[in-house]
Amino acid sequence: MLYSAYEMTYAALAPWRYMAQGTKTIMSSPFNPMSASLAGRSLSASADLFERLTRRYGKPEWDIASTRIDGQAVAVSSRTVKADTWMKLTHFDRCVSDRRDDPKLLIVAPLSGHYATLLRGTVQAFLPAHEVYITEWSDARMVPMLAGRFDLHDYIDLVRDALRHLGPNTHVLAVCQPGPLVLAAAALMAEDGEDTRPASLTLMGSPIDTRRSPTLPNTLAKSKSHDWFARNVINTVPFPNAGAMRRVYPGFIQLASFIQMNKDSHVAAHREFFDHLIAGDGDSAERHRVFYDEYMSVMDLTEEFYLQTIREIFQEHHLARGIMRHENRKVNLDALHDTALLTIEGELDDISGIGQTQAAHDLCTNIPDDLREDYVQKGVGHYGVFSGRRFRDNIAPRITKFIRKHNACHR
Repeated sequence: MLYSAYEMTYAALAPWRYMAQGTKTIMSSPFNPMSASLAGRSLSASADLFERLTRRYGKPEWDIASTRIDGQAVAVSSRTVKADTWMKLTHFDRCVSDRRDDPKLLIVAPLSGHYATLLRGTVQAFLPAHEVYITEWSDARMVPMLAGRFDLHDYIDLVRDALRHLGPNTHVLAVCQPGPLVLAAAALMAEDGEDTRPASLTLMGSPIDTRRSPTLPNTLAKSKSHDWFARNVINTVPFPNAGAMRRVYPGFIQLASFIQMNKDSHVAAHREFFDHLIAGDGDSAERHRVFYDEYMSVMDLTEEFYLQTIREIFQEHHLARGIMRHENRKVNLDALHDTALLTIEGELDDISGIGQTQAAHDLCTNIPDDLREDYVQKGVGHYGVFSGRRFRDNIAPRITKFIRKHNACHR
């Protein structure tokens, strides 16, 4: 019912959105004498803000047209190199004339509500020194029921498939949510002796063991029963969406949760956006648009994936307790012995607390000390671990150095 109410509200507001768009166009036109007045700018700003708050944000484009290699501008294009119903593997082609022997880097994007484009800055930071690939997960709302289920263990299998496609000596970067699943995939591949297992594994702000320094989301996940989540946050996708009748955890609920965690800062940001529009500060207003166009773009997760994640990662800690199973097979982290491991945490992370990612070092007992590193970035929260100035200046160069140190080694 909640999903249907959401769709009906969106549809009911459509005439008002069109009216707001028309008002903005009229009141901001240079041919309108009122556009230069305070009243005109206020009307235009109000219409702009209303339209943005009530629209539906689709999947953003990557918009990565170039990078710089050795001081030279190089064109970049993105293309799909492997596609599955639930995941496509995207490669960022750097149009260089000479063949470069840069390490292959697979960025495993989180499946936690936002699209992979949230990692645009992450991709851009690694393009100068790496052949970059990224996983792009499908919005469950857009996947027909005939495509079948998608759960936590399907995610693990698709990560393994991506590594097999890319071949030996591929380095993996897992951002937040996929950390435990990527670690499990690497262990399974190591136990099977696959030569396409990761050469190195970088885990960033990941919930490897959420019993350490539990944050508000961790506490919430344990404060309610598994049945409570199934009853209260799972909804049925309504018609006419392609995934109609599929049971999902809706992206709009996840977005509401994100906003609630920092409600005051979001309210202040939109108030400032309104003020910037009235003042004619186009640059500041555009920065707001760019950020919130990405932040407000959300996707649905399948019921089975979401509920398994809640139970196995956040409530029962299967990987951390050594009881995780994949297709009736125990996940043995002791199998990891020649994959280099780097953990990255943010000092102020309010989603994955200090120690949760570091726990990977305690669990992977057979990785030698010379293949391990841990780094805590001062002064950054969760998003600062993979984006922003400190990420670009401090974290990304450290990861690149780690990857080059362990490229084609120990195999």
